[in-house]
Amino acid sequence: MAPKRRSRRPFGRVRKLPSGRFQARYPGPDGVLRPADRTFATSTDADRWLMRKRIEIEEGRWLDPAEGRTTVRDWSARWLAAVAPQLKHKTQATYRSLINSRINPVFGDRELSSLRPITVTEWVAAMRTEGLSASRIRQAYRVLSQIMASAVDNDLIPQTPCRGIRLPRMPQTEPHIVTPLEASGIVRAAEKPHDLLIALLAFTGLRVGEAFALRRSDVDVAGGFLLVDENLAEANGTLVFDTPKSHQKRLLRLAPSLVKRLGAYLEELPGGEDALLFTTPAGKPLRYNHWRKAYFDPAVSAAGLTDVTPHDLRASHGTWVADRYGVMTAAHRLGHSNASVTTRHYARPMVGRDDQVAAATDAWFRGHEHMSATGSAYDEEDGPTE
Repeated sequence: MAPKRRSRRPFGRVRKLPSGRFQARYPGPDGVLRPADRTFATSTDADRWLMRKRIEIEEGRWLDPAEGRTTVRDWSARWLAAVAPQLKHKTQATYRSLINSRINPVFGDRELSSLRPITVTEWVAAMRTEGLSASRIRQAYRVLSQIMASAVDNDLIPQTPCRGIRLPRMPQTEPHIVTPLEASGIVRAAEKPHDLLIALLAFTGLRVGEAFALRRSDVDVAGGFLLVDENLAEANGTLVFDTPKSHQKRLLRLAPSLVKRLGAYLEELPGGEDALLFTTPAGKPLRYNHWRKAYFDPAVSAAGLTDVTPHDLRASHGTWVADRYGVMTAAHRLGHSNASVTTRHYARPMVGRDDQVAAATDAWFRGHEHMSATGSAYDEEDGPTE
């Protein structure tokens, strides 16, 4: 009797190794025969693996294993080069610094496909043990997450290892909200022309970098407007002019008294339309740390205040405007594309407002003092009246 002929596999090949285990190989969409990433105890196990691989290919879910062997170092460099044109100079510098100092030293030589959530969790834990700030850890993780998400989008790996990672909480710090009178005191106590710069921070809500980047051409004295279309940032010690944060250019109406002071200042300002409004004595752009130490902090102390930062003036302005004119108006003044940013980080309840609300609520409750929305009133003792 002739021996029974073994049926040919419809997909892939399986062979028994000298070790007794079985190796599976399959043709990719390009026709190249590739081995499985592991061996199998039985030929049945190998066949089942081949069946799953065939379904992956037929459904378009197959990824070339060779792509996953790209190193994190190589892919992060390619990713950064691709996204850099859409990033601000300061953001580019920050990403590059984090890749070089935090990501590549740990993951640079590893293949993309070798990273797992536990690998990333251990990396985050190591940075915490090292004493790195929550902010820096979250920044580093955010960059790695973008790199790995891009690898998924480009079919290098099936899923990102940056999932389910618990990050350290950011410390919740409330801005020091000053009153308009206190802000005016800081302005009066400051040296000229930095008093005018501080006035712009407090009474227009500018970011410090936006105020440092103001030029003569940005001030419309006749119309009483200020154009905010540039920002001065410091990236790794280098000053860079760029668009405002989130690219939100805006036109702000100025207080008449502030316009008058700006007009007088511009009459004496040397240079043409591109001349910066505020510079160092040598005519160079301002640097935040030096300016704050030399001019802002002394003015705060002279005004009898403590723990007030330039950013607090911006938050204070947002609070004043939101309290009286609404969050949407405050969002415009501050250059926020989303009002939720204004309420989350800037606008705060004004001191004493809750007491005023309680008093108003009492009046509403005692309807005989204030008419209701329907036009009728309630007497505390006699009930509804006409």
